[in-house]
This record gives sequence, C-alpha cells and structure tokens, in this order.
Amino acid sequence: MSHPALATARQVLNTEAEALQTLAATLDERVERAVALLAGATGRVIVSGMGKSGHVARKIAATMASTGTPAMFVHPAEASHGDLGMIVAGDAVLALSNSGETPELFDLVAHARRFGLPLVAITSGGESTLARAADVPLILPPVPEACPMGLAPTSSTTMQLALGDALAVALLSRRGFTAADFRVFHPGGKLGARLSRVSDLMHGAAELPLAPGETRMDQAIVAMTAKRFGCLGIVEADGRLAGIVTDGDLRRALDGQQVPPLMAREASAVMTRAPCTIAPDALAADALRIMNARSITALFVVDADGKPIGILHIHDLLRAGVA
Repeated sequence: MSHPALATARQVLNTEAEALQTLAATLDERVERAVALLAGATGRVIVSGMGKSGHVARKIAATMASTGTPAMFVHPAEASHGDLGMIVAGDAVLALSNSGETPELFDLVAHARRFGLPLVAITSGGESTLARAADVPLILPPVPEACPMGLAPTSSTTMQLALGDALAVALLSRRGFTAADFRVFHPGGKLGARLSRVSDLMHGAAELPLAPGETRMDQAIVAMTAKRFGCLGIVEADGRLAGIVTDGDLRRALDGQQVPPLMAREASAVMTRAPCTIAPDALAADALRIMNARSITALFVVDADGKPIGILHIHDLLRAGVA
C-alpha cells in the first residue's frame, strides 16, 4: 500500500534537517559578537519580524524571556504607529526577515540606528538592506524550502527558529542561568513541579518519625504506625540519622524468627544503616529519581550535619505533580 503522506512528511523533515546541518556548518564568529551585543543590553532584547518571521520572532522572545534574558516581541507594523515608544535606550534589537527587505521593519530599524541601539539581524539576504544596517548580520545559508513549489517558508523559518534557540541558550550559558532560576519563570505545570525544591514539599520536624536506637521494636512499630510514613528514623544521641527501620526491615527481621523475640530487640539491631537521604535544597525531580532507583517510598531530609529536618514521601511528589 502506498503512503504518499508519510513519504512527503519524511521528505520535509529530511530537507529541514539538512538545512539545519548546513546552517550549523556555516556559523562563524558573528554568533559570538551577536551574543555579546544582546548580553550587553541593560534593557530588553526587542525581537521583531513580519509574517512567518514574526511568528518565529514571538517564540524566540518567549524563549529568551523564560531563560533569563529579558525580551519582548514588537510587531513591526504596530511599531510604525506608536509602539516604537516601547523601544528605549538600553534595549537591543533582534530583527528577522528572510529577504532582508521587509518594508514594515524599516521604521523599527531606523529607530534602532537613530538611538544607537545594538541591532542583530537574522536574514538570508547577505547584501540586503537589513543586513547592511545591522551591527551583526547572521546570514542564513541558501537551502531549498521543503515546500515542493519552493515558496512556502519552511526550511528558512526552521533555520530562523533554531538560530534563535541557539542565541537564547548561548545567552543562558553566558549568564550562568541555573535550574533554580528556571523555576522562577516556570512555576506552573509539570515543569514547575519537577523544579520544586525538596524543602517546598517535605514534611517538617513536627511530623518526623524518629526514635533513639535503644527503642524496643514493639515501641518502634507503634511510632511507625503513628506517623504513617511506613518508616522510622533512628537517631544518634547527637541527633544525627544513624539508620532507618522500614516495613521491609520488619519482614526481613521476622524471617525465621518468632514475633515475641523481635518485639524485644532494639531498633538499632533491625535498622538499615546509612540510609539514603537528600538535602532540602535538592530538586524534587532528584528525589523522584532516587526513589525510583532505590525502589523506596520515603526519603529523610537532612541538614549539613546529617540531622533529619524533614521527610519526603512518594505521595507528596504525586500530589505536587512531580511524578
């Protein structure tokens, strides 16, 4: 059976993938200069483009803004009717135009030149008006559009978008942007949950299931049941976590033994020593990874001295949307 749509889809993707490979091979030191200009802006990066380039520009602005580079999209036609007032001293401009001759961009470009704002261009027109006006023109290589007629912007917009991503990530790296910074701009949804800190989700000291090592197992089981985490932390005299007693430890201790002798034993004789723990400033996603790797359902949260300050259960991660 013939699958013409499948064949077309693969051809489009292969054509655009080849365009990206060509773009990567033709990049040069102008990327360094462009990133330096954009990073040096004390205001925002103003991203603009018309038509399909405008849609790409909106996405680039959003990516930059979410990764530590203040940025906003300004529509070039609206700029000519008052929105130029949004672009002020300290800003830098990133203008997109495949041809480099988009008339709607000219007022915005002239505004940038008039006030000495850094201007970076992404265009296929190496000798275009936009390229000549820019401080740093980033020239897209000549590649075929994926459209069979060679008319619909496909490969060209894919290159624009990918180059915008490359600039955003380079700026992210230059600024030393961290996962903690990322969460500040992404507090909602699954991503925000996974970037939560353990300290945001853990149960505090008042809910900790803790007991000293000399606690008899009959009392230890009562303490485990009262806190309902399925485990009991065993602490040293100085408050450090020495071990943990879990349901699994109980089952192993009972193997081949009678219940009464077990109940009379001390918790320190049954516990698992040096249990897996986590720091309060660790990411919730790291806690989930540890729990999955160790097949455990709870983690004690300890401070720098190894003293328990909280506990995190798999159900906490599920409720927060991390898992």
